[in-house]
Amino acid sequence: MTFNRRLRCLHWQMELSVNFEFHFLLEKYKHKYRIPSARLSEWDYSNRAAYFITICTKNREHFFGEIIHDEKELSEIGMITRQNWLEIPSHFPTIKLDEFVVMPNHIHGILIVSKKVCTQMSVKLPIEKQSISDCDFELMRKKMSLISPKKGSISTIIRSFKSAVTKNATSIQPYFAWQPRFHDHIIRSSKTHVIIQQYIRNNPKNWDEDKFHL
Repeated sequence: MTFNRRLRCLHWQMELSVNFEFHFLLEKYKHKYRIPSARLSEWDYSNRAAYFITICTKNREHFFGEIIHDEKELSEIGMITRQNWLEIPSHFPTIKLDEFVVMPNHIHGILIVSKKVCTQMSVKLPIEKQSISDCDFELMRKKMSLISPKKGSISTIIRSFKSAVTKNATSIQPYFAWQPRFHDHIIRSSKTHVIIQQYIRNNPKNWDEDKFHL
């Protein structure tokens, strides 16, 4: 077998592997955004990690624009949504943006939590331990997490983002609304990271086959 043939064979095998893993990933998490909670109860969503986020509009309405000849044509609300996503790191300095795309009725994006947020809080403990950091109070973690989402957690960030978009979008389209929940996937390997980046990047040209396409 010639070198060129071996190279083509290797590329084909790699592409087959990537496509298989990606379709497996989609099927595994298909429709999870519809269930009462897609959050992992044992996972701290302020942990350092990369998260694949999908947020849909209510009833998958095309508020954000259209796909024409495989290219995005964002509406005014779509441009507002894009700008608010770009501004996330300004409000949450521990967050870095990776690949993202605003589609007609949803947004896909990768958020990277670069470091855990440490905040000071007071709890009812013996006097010598009254003020502790949320990085150090493992024994109190579960109790405190029941009170509210952690500062800098994915849930807090997405809630803030959705609220900012809604405030501006409803001045243009009064019945604009989001799907109540969102879907996340914790990216656990560099290979999966690359697969998801490719999926996001190719989303516009694959719009006709997209499961969110109505």
